[in-house]
Amino acid sequence: MTAVTPDTPVSGPSVLREARVPADGMYEGRRTLRRLPEGTGERPYELFELVPQGPLIGAEIRGVDLSRPLGPALREELNRALLEWKVLFFRGQSLTSQQQRDFAAHWGELETNPLLARGSSEEVVRFDKGGSSTPTFENVWHADVTFRERPALGAVLQLHEVPPFGGDTMWADMAAAYDNLPRTVKARIDGAWAVHDFIPGFARFYGPEKLIPMQEQFPPVKHPVVRTHPETGRRMLFVNTSFTTHIEGMDRAESDRLLSYLVRQAHVPEYQVRFRWQAGDVAFWDNRSTQHYAVDDYAPHRRVAERVAVAGDRPF
Repeated sequence: MTAVTPDTPVSGPSVLREARVPADGMYEGRRTLRRLPEGTGERPYELFELVPQGPLIGAEIRGVDLSRPLGPALREELNRALLEWKVLFFRGQSLTSQQQRDFAAHWGELETNPLLARGSSEEVVRFDKGGSSTPTFENVWHADVTFRERPALGAVLQLHEVPPFGGDTMWADMAAAYDNLPRTVKARIDGAWAVHDFIPGFARFYGPEKLIPMQEQFPPVKHPVVRTHPETGRRMLFVNTSFTTHIEGMDRAESDRLLSYLVRQAHVPEYQVRFRWQAGDVAFWDNRSTQHYAVDDYAPHRRVAERVAVAGDRPF
């Protein structure tokens, strides 16, 4: 019998065994994190201090009082910051509802939403969690009101009451999500259209008696799966879990499988920023290029927020 020593070669397989991985998976590796459109260079901000919250998305703006009217130069520079960073944070503003509306109105017509609880006026939506209000659920990656023909351009959210822990909000950059799709997936979805409907998102907490009267006001609409940003020209993934029901021209199984893969792109941490609120803080985000997720981890404590949204254009 031959003794085995440390120098004795050990025979074994010469071919790597087959290992099946799930189809449509998301795997590790370096991702492209391109914050600015191609051909756009960095420029300093002259009217405020901008503090990045990460390399790709999210910046805190310091030195701006949102309770005061914005002059044209300041509005233009804030808009550039919004386009470049996609979500802006303003600490300790403590705006009245009127001041919040006035700030949002610098970006256009204000939107109303009869499906959500109203604040001090029809343009103000109130989220009161932990109290006696109708519970709503925002802890899913979504863009606001994509069931409209003209989904919101953006939204201004202010926290009035903050729980002692939890209650953060997260945003994901959907231009980065598109940039990193495999070429084969891009080829399948470029030029494709998807149907969006308000019912899937709201049927989780409203019954038919609330939703049926709204059906004529909010019929299903079609939007491109990949939309083009009207100001930057960036291509962005534009489907979400709450409101996108199917991709046109595909059978249900194929559409469900592809949508499942596409909506998971928002889950990639490299595309995200997370904000820890303090009472009086304001966030202003570009709803065209982001999705967001309100983390529901603060029960039984109360969280009260108000949102004003700016009407957008028809996606193309």
